[in-house]
Amino acid sequence: MTGVPHVGAMIETQRLSKIYSPGTEAEVAALRSVDLRIAHGEFTAIMGPSGSGKSTLMNLIGCLDTPTQGRYLCDGTDVAQLDAEQRALLRRDKIGFVFQGFNLLPRMSALENVAMPMGYANVPREERLQRAHEALAAVGLAARESHRPSELSGGQQQRVAIARALINRPPLLLADEPTGALDSRTGEEILALFKRLQQDGHTVVLITHDAEVAAHADRTFVMRDGELHEEGASR
Repeated sequence: MTGVPHVGAMIETQRLSKIYSPGTEAEVAALRSVDLRIAHGEFTAIMGPSGSGKSTLMNLIGCLDTPTQGRYLCDGTDVAQLDAEQRALLRRDKIGFVFQGFNLLPRMSALENVAMPMGYANVPREERLQRAHEALAAVGLAARESHRPSELSGGQQQRVAIARALINRPPLLLADEPTGALDSRTGEEILALFKRLQQDGHTVVLITHDAEVAAHADRTFVMRDGELHEEGASR
């Protein structure tokens, strides 16, 4: 690989590796020389059992951690060249996170939960609430915006979490086991929502251990012992 980013790549990793406790008896190679390219607007799944390295890869893609070796280009930006503050800004502007556990604040309404990330971007309150209202409408929850998380079903809470992830209009959505806490029917609705978001131009990366969930994506990669393989590609 040349080290020159491909045109149109939202995510590009080059020999990305992560080693914990290097040089000690406890050394663990969580990622081994991962090469991954995901274009703008793709819906990609990364599968693997616990301990395979998929969560480590997600943390690196999400700029929540830094690699031991290798290179990561996020929308053409070499993340290694950024300091901690610049990485935080990249995360805020480029990446929306959706987790299995929703991570909503219980004392806030759905509208307030969705509006909250814009506070860090110094968006005026009136604009925050208007954009949060529009984001909740986009995920089908306009009528529930005054409800607190405890007054919403699991599927509705995940929709609030997705609206919150979208609020700063990031091009990339990282979803870590987003249907793990949901029944199968509700999970299908959430996956259909991700498909709609892809059609709206978002790049979606889905982390899952479930082959049925991964089947909704256009491409699937499998993590095994820290190594990444594309399903259907020659080994």
